[in-house]
Amino acid sequence: MKIINTKYQALDQLFKSRIEGKTIGLIPTMGALHEGHLNLVEKSKYHSDVTVVSIFVNPTQFNNPEDLEKYPRTVEEDLKLLEGKGVDYVFLPEVNEMYPQPAKLKMDFGALETILEGASRPGHFNGVGIVVSKLFHIINPDYAYFGQKDLQQVAIIRQMVNDLSFSVNLVVVPTVREEDGLAMSSRNRRLNITERKKALVLYESMVLAKNELLAGRSWFELKDKIQHKFNQVDGVKLEYFELVETETLNMVANQGIKDFGQEQKYSLCTAAFVGDVRLIDNLPI
Repeated sequence: MKIINTKYQALDQLFKSRIEGKTIGLIPTMGALHEGHLNLVEKSKYHSDVTVVSIFVNPTQFNNPEDLEKYPRTVEEDLKLLEGKGVDYVFLPEVNEMYPQPAKLKMDFGALETILEGASRPGHFNGVGIVVSKLFHIINPDYAYFGQKDLQQVAIIRQMVNDLSFSVNLVVVPTVREEDGLAMSSRNRRLNITERKKALVLYESMVLAKNELLAGRSWFELKDKIQHKFNQVDGVKLEYFELVETETLNMVANQGIKDFGQEQKYSLCTAAFVGDVRLIDNLPI
């Protein structure tokens, strides 16, 4: 496994693979790796000839400076995990390599920026779009692998790829969960034992909502029931709990719920604070 720190090293190291006609797979990460990330690596190893993992805590996608400061950084541990999985290259740049000067470009993703994460974290997706587009230009991958847990991020990147004609294929991999259902996330490291148990309300509420929707329950009535469920868990604050169309993320009105028989046409999306740790999750229906 080779470590790359600059875009010029990336161009030099990956040039041979390109002229040999090998396909390159990229997994963009911010480090603090877990089994969900390693699952993406396994998918890339299966589908791509060369696997590149980037580790970069991107400051431009944090609208809260305190959140950026507290984000877990475990580079040495991450590198050991990636080497054990047979990753070919790790792109590990410094901030001044990715941003030699402050980015002035602003990306507007339209309605996707005004709902769910966009409404809660102003400027977040602009930062995501800029850093992912930089990674696509630097690594020039044939495939890029993303987890379904970040459903809105996937939609944002898909729109960016289509609108800007990036020659990369997006591969979306199902969410990896702990045995009790909690979605694997780097932020889970910040939860203490008590908070970790309380965090299960996110997954349990989505499973409850999914079952009730499939049984014909009114979405309007169900939202009140879910809010009450969150209110009963001390130290957990629900930010949103919504039913959306999986591909477009359009909000689903109560009267618009139909065709649940069509696989994964809809998804439940939620975000909540557990203590001072903000967690997100989603569940396809």
